[in-house]
Amino acid sequence: MKFQIVSDSSLDLPEETVQKMGIEVVPFYVSFDGSQYFREGKDIKIQEFYRHMVEHPDIFPKTSMPSYNDYRDVMEKYAAAGQPVLCICLNAIFSGSYQTAYSVREELLERYPDTRIEVMDSQLATVLQGLLVEEAVKMRDLDYDLDKTISLLEPLRATGQIFFTTNDLAYLRHGGRIGHAASSIGTVLKIKPLIRYKERDLYSAGLCRGRKHSLEQVLERMVNYVKEKHLDMSRYHMGIAYGWDEQEFDPFKEKAFSMMEALGYPRSAWEVSRVGVTIGVHTGPSPIGVGWLKRYTPGKM
Repeated sequence: MKFQIVSDSSLDLPEETVQKMGIEVVPFYVSFDGSQYFREGKDIKIQEFYRHMVEHPDIFPKTSMPSYNDYRDVMEKYAAAGQPVLCICLNAIFSGSYQTAYSVREELLERYPDTRIEVMDSQLATVLQGLLVEEAVKMRDLDYDLDKTISLLEPLRATGQIFFTTNDLAYLRHGGRIGHAASSIGTVLKIKPLIRYKERDLYSAGLCRGRKHSLEQVLERMVNYVKEKHLDMSRYHMGIAYGWDEQEFDPFKEKAFSMMEALGYPRSAWEVSRVGVTIGVHTGPSPIGVGWLKRYTPGKM
């Protein structure tokens, strides 16, 4: 019997991809007032989430991780049926989602001792988590068992990189990433941050004057990294994602596609997605970025 793949909603894959691949998603919650919470992708769609942020710029939403019962409701139905489960969670540094899922695993293994449930810390977030889940789907469909799949997924986690930018420093200030003074000065000078995700955490990759320059820098950093590291792009899966503004995103996407096509990466191979609530509450409605993760290629490591 093939194993069932479960993930929290930080994977940020399009709904049609999730359904096509048979992935069970356990949603994060988001609240705009601290009292009423909505399940991501179920009670509130990502477009509604960003629209609310755009229309109410003085309100800073916050997220809450999936509950114990949320994970148990999903995983127990597979445990009761004797189907193995692989649950892939948001980077444990960012959230308690992994620990909650692991606690549910411990309970279910006591009640269903003949079942198999494994919970993996993806060590990733957003589009990179989604790309790792897609690699798990590939292995499931190759009829690999859980042990082999986990052993192949683990080294892929460290290959993930993201470069992104956002337009509004207020959300980074509210989340504690920058101070009030830096935010105020940055707003006056139209400074936009470049942010890099690597090795399980977020790092500053520089500051740019203006949104146009920051978007150009994201793409320049992408190309420079690929060239400097001499990456064989046939061995990588690339993702590109945005928040609210599709009109701004489309030309950025086309430029990214063209630049990477010149380096041998086909347009059709990109994963295009929306940045979900777990990252969006920290960036505001305007995140745009690119990321990549090494693929599993049978017979190669």
